[in-house]
Amino acid sequence: MEHWRASEAGETDPEHAIYADDAILDYPQSGERFQGRATIAAQRDEHPADRHFTVLRIAGCGDRWVSECVITYDGTPTYSVSIMEFAGEQVVHETQYFADPFCPPQWRAALAEPMPGRTIAWS
Repeated sequence: MEHWRASEAGETDPEHAIYADDAILDYPQSGERFQGRATIAAQRDEHPADRHFTVLRIAGCGDRWVSECVITYDGTPTYSVSIMEFAGEQVVHETQYFADPFCPPQWRAALAEPMPGRTIAWS
């Protein structure tokens, strides 16, 4: 949780302290891989958007933990799932998936209900 708190606060050193020196970060949707804590930190530090992080849920056990977050880039939310693999107390491999919100089709209106704290914008 400290990682996400530091991410929200823009505190670079505490945000990246969780990573091993030789950690790997993968973004499957773009095909990018970032190798090493310094490279991971640099690519995040150079991000041009104003970013904010809201953690929805963290679940896992042992050496594998999953975080569901909303990352807001310049006011636009993107949903993110982060899978972190640990060796001891440090992340050695993280995979992040990103998804933009969408309006569901009207035909599902009779079947769906809003998630807690949310409204549905039908298309």
